[in-house]
Amino acid sequence: MDQIDVQPPAIPKQRDCFGISCNADMSEGPYYIDGFDTIPKLFASRCKELGERTAHREKDYGIWLSYSWNDFWTHARLIGLGLVSLGLKRGDVISILSEDNKEWIYTDVGALCVGAVSSGIYTTDSASQLEYLINDSKSKFLFIENDEQLDKYLAVKTKMKGLVKAIVFDREGLHDFEDDDVLFLDELYSHGRDFLKENPDFFEAEIARSTPDDTAILVYTSGTTGMPKGAMIGHGNIMYSLSSSMSSVPTYPTDEQICFLPLCHILERTFSGFAPIASRATLNFAESPETVFDNLQEVSPHTFVAVPRLWEKIYSRVSILVGDSTPVQKWAFNMALKTGQQKAALELDGKPVPATLSLKYKFWDAMVLSNLRRMLGMDRLRRGGSGAAPISPELLTWFRGIGVPVLEGYGMTESAGVISINTHEHNKTGSVGVAVDGAELRIAPDGEIQYRAANVFQGYWNNPEKSAETITDDGWLRTGDVGYLDNQGFLTITGRLKDIIITAGGKNITPAEIENRLKFSPYITDAVVIGDKRKFLSCLVMIDQENVEKFAQDRRIPFNDFASLCAAPEVQKLVGEVVEEVNKEFARVEQIKAFRLIDVLLTAEDDELTPTLKLKRSFVEEKHAGLIASMY
Repeated sequence: MDQIDVQPPAIPKQRDCFGISCNADMSEGPYYIDGFDTIPKLFASRCKELGERTAHREKDYGIWLSYSWNDFWTHARLIGLGLVSLGLKRGDVISILSEDNKEWIYTDVGALCVGAVSSGIYTTDSASQLEYLINDSKSKFLFIENDEQLDKYLAVKTKMKGLVKAIVFDREGLHDFEDDDVLFLDELYSHGRDFLKENPDFFEAEIARSTPDDTAILVYTSGTTGMPKGAMIGHGNIMYSLSSSMSSVPTYPTDEQICFLPLCHILERTFSGFAPIASRATLNFAESPETVFDNLQEVSPHTFVAVPRLWEKIYSRVSILVGDSTPVQKWAFNMALKTGQQKAALELDGKPVPATLSLKYKFWDAMVLSNLRRMLGMDRLRRGGSGAAPISPELLTWFRGIGVPVLEGYGMTESAGVISINTHEHNKTGSVGVAVDGAELRIAPDGEIQYRAANVFQGYWNNPEKSAETITDDGWLRTGDVGYLDNQGFLTITGRLKDIIITAGGKNITPAEIENRLKFSPYITDAVVIGDKRKFLSCLVMIDQENVEKFAQDRRIPFNDFASLCAAPEVQKLVGEVVEEVNKEFARVEQIKAFRLIDVLLTAEDDELTPTLKLKRSFVEEKHAGLIASMY
């Protein structure tokens, strides 16, 4: 790798954040990590420092291959310079339509280094959605993973007038393909090499020009209501999110991480795209979301962040295994879990663990729990994180009981991914933690959570009206979530402001807590509580296919497809029993009086689900209006 000349600027006093220097006073910007105030400057420093150390791992034909920080620098530089040679200017937007892979990261960082704005597009988006996002962002270049995604581009190519070139990562199946508007990545690398020969210092000079005020990335909201909006997030926003998080959460150069959520989502973009640059950690790319359980076992990461749906799936898998075990094995697991939860409860309350309980736990951990964690690929897990949607407190308690610390955090696209975090030292199950270092939280008169810090976004791309609506007159971010702060500063979210149900009797109900209790059942994947302007609450339920199919097979209940499985009287009774049990925890007006099962399997390609697998409440209510009407 060529010599990189990186000189940190004169900076204010810094403190040690688990081996990384961050701002001593998080209330004052700009925000530095190891003396650098933008991702490009920090990236250049890390590549110079770490050289041949592994930055990324990716599987090829079943074998994990390693790629160094030198590889990272070389490929990011060639991509950045290749784009410049094709006419890219500072401030231009590039878009990436690909599953997670090293090329996604190379492209993202390479574009940032030459002053571009990078925007991710979900691979589950349709051709018409691609057209909207490219035109709305005014993207000049589109990076495409493979032939499948290329088909989407070709279907709407003529409708995206501002696009200069499309660049395809993978040639497989496209060796005979020719199009004047399409390049392959190896061709872009050649453009970059030619430009580098004539301009050897250009890339480093562009990195030096980056400032905290520059817009770094566009993150389009998932569009649960209306068309997606592009949130503009600056380098300063990202650096604040990283430095404030790292002041609370241990992150080490020896850490192994797994990337499996879409990188165009702010949670994975921050955790897997930028945090490893700050922490020097090694990032492992899951082969696909479907193989993440196998990849977890292979990598055994030290830190792992996922959406609640994945944690729920792990719980369901263990429930199936326990259900299939012998009576003695079931007894042993239940004793181990009970002991683990007793120990965890005392630790959470800040109470000492009695010697007898400690010895008992060591026995059950050696006999049962350590083997379970090894089987799950979580034997080295120091911290599991859950975000992007509410998670059941009972589920967090269960994981803590088996020795897997899953800590809930809270953030949104408009806060560059982070607002509050639970830590090992300060954790309250059911809450989303306390505000990150230097940030402020308040509760508005209508119950809305509002936030103020240096990671609040720059506004929506070409949408000043919506930008103005999102910020209060005195400068606080309207989160749209409802919740409360306790006297220790822990934030608890009770629901979405727009989801509050007002029954015909005038009772205000936030459905999220009821839905989370239902989802703790291994037989229920998701639930939507209905009841606005109605006499009572009802619910649409998505069953867990794997667990309910096993339930039916074990009892020889006949079914031939998912719809017939949902229709089976025994399955209806099973879900009814779950609903009855959950109802006991709520006041009568908050109880579910009727339910219906959604009898079609949903994926991220379906309009009912966001790419992070959250049900779109308004769309579900509209699409299944007939089911809802049948309950009333």
